[in-house]
Amino acid sequence: MPSLDTNVLVRWLVRDDERQSIRARSLLESAHADAFTLFVPITVALELEWVLRSRYDFDKPTVMGVFTALLETQEIEFQDEAALERALHLYRRSTAEFADCLHAGICGMQARSPLLTFDAKAARLAGVELLAAG
Repeated sequence: MPSLDTNVLVRWLVRDDERQSIRARSLLESAHADAFTLFVPITVALELEWVLRSRYDFDKPTVMGVFTALLETQEIEFQDEAALERALHLYRRSTAEFADCLHAGICGMQARSPLLTFDAKAARLAGVELLAAG
């Protein structure tokens, strides 16, 4: 099962480079036609959110929509999909950064909660606990 890097997903979603966008679309169409799945590491999901928000100025609802659509795409399989879904749920309902939501989602799905942090904003998430500075 081949895996996708962030830049392939960005080209497919944003279409800001014609040649690469066509190649990315062709790859997804081939996956559909030949019934194979493209794997997306959780680190790529983390980077994808950052790139869409910081480079392309996607707002939170748009980022949420992108991830929802990607999760529904049969040709794409995310590593730790349940943790990603949990992270998106936390992200939707909080003001925490997506990365913190993803950290909490992964820890929760691995039964490794609470995630200890010095970040007061992140500590408001379910499964995250503020670590006293001393």
